[in-house]
Amino acid sequence: MANFVLFSPILLLLSIFSIADGGSVGVNYGRIANNLPSAVKVVALLKSQGLDRVKVYDTDPAVLKAFSGSGIKITVNLPNERLYYAAKRQSFAQWWVRRNVAAYHPATQIEAIAVGNEVFVDTHNTTKFLVPAMRNIHQALVKLKLDGVIKVSSPVALSALQSSYPSSAGAFRSELVEPVIKPMLDFLRQTGSYLMVNCYPFFAYESNADVIPLDYALFRENPGVVDAGNGLKYFNLFDAQIDAVFAAMSALKYDDIKMVVTETGWPSKGDSKEVGAGVENAAAYNGNLVRRVLTGGGTPLRPHEELTVYLFALFNENKKIGPSSERNFGLFYPNGKKVYDIPLTTQGLKGYHDKQSPAAGGHILSKSARGKTWCVANGKAGKEKLQAGLDFACGEGGVDCRSIQPGSTCYNPNTLEAHASFAFNSYYQKKGGGISACNFGGAAYIVSHQPKFGKCELPH
Repeated sequence: MANFVLFSPILLLLSIFSIADGGSVGVNYGRIANNLPSAVKVVALLKSQGLDRVKVYDTDPAVLKAFSGSGIKITVNLPNERLYYAAKRQSFAQWWVRRNVAAYHPATQIEAIAVGNEVFVDTHNTTKFLVPAMRNIHQALVKLKLDGVIKVSSPVALSALQSSYPSSAGAFRSELVEPVIKPMLDFLRQTGSYLMVNCYPFFAYESNADVIPLDYALFRENPGVVDAGNGLKYFNLFDAQIDAVFAAMSALKYDDIKMVVTETGWPSKGDSKEVGAGVENAAAYNGNLVRRVLTGGGTPLRPHEELTVYLFALFNENKKIGPSSERNFGLFYPNGKKVYDIPLTTQGLKGYHDKQSPAAGGHILSKSARGKTWCVANGKAGKEKLQAGLDFACGEGGVDCRSIQPGSTCYNPNTLEAHASFAFNSYYQKKGGGISACNFGGAAYIVSHQPKFGKCELPH
């Protein structure tokens, strides 16, 4: 019998976590340009936008001094070309940390050091120096008693994966696993740090536009994709890519390592062959992503883990090489004008609508606008997730669950999946039918036909 009357405190707590507010949005402050404002003006711009996290690609003294006293948390970078020295000489690591971190902290709130950037694709073959460099930098922090407040990690690109589709098949490249991936994950575990990941659905869409629906890439309303390997349903490519990395870590028994998305974004302009690049799509991706992060919840595979995401990038950078898109990932032009208007804070989310899809990422649509849809339980999610979602919906979610009590209209069939479907759908309809109201930690998904369980049809 489905236990929908007695609410398990532990399961209820887990279900609350799955929909709680609490993600964090930061921005990458790249400077490969000759027309950018001063660092002092950049700090003022960030504060005016309510952004309190930034990642930089070096340790420029003018930048670090400008952020002093700002209250903005910063992730700094040890460049790839310095990995060899940091790996080979503890004295160099100690000198580097003293000069570039300790000299500014805590007035400048440095919260993390990114050791290298996408090292595995570095043409200078610096991979073997990565973990030794990370260890030496961390040891330097220990000696300065800063290891408790400053984390050490290294951003990896999705190219570190050997397979990423479906998400459940996520696996790291076999030649990297023993030499560097496992030692790096061991280091992150030992130091209480997190994996930094650079994730760009744009590039996946650009290369596979004939297969990947644009709405799926932009967090817009779509039917979703069921991962046959784990039974979870995905409504956006970003979640699918992130879960591929989580699955890769899980395959190596590192389920306890957290993740920060250190780069993600969408270009507002591209060459003729760069499918999907454009202002409208960039605004949709970043705007819907911000809403996705700030309204809480993790991914289908890790529903209780809030996301920290750094948008790429703050400015368009006119000196970057490569296709046009490389110079047009910015949220702002160098003069401080917005490339497009999207919210960057929880307050800014109020009243925000993606022009092409008012319901994207969980916005509420009128029934006439979205057609008839229902939220049903995903039987493959497992009893624990279904029960947790059921407990929440019938408890804190405020759903009237008397109809699934013994002797009532929708009691039969007396199965957890049927009872959960009733509760999930009732909560979904109560919240106006937004995608985020039909998640329950990956235990539910949306259908466009009215489900029927015995004599009980789920209400609309």
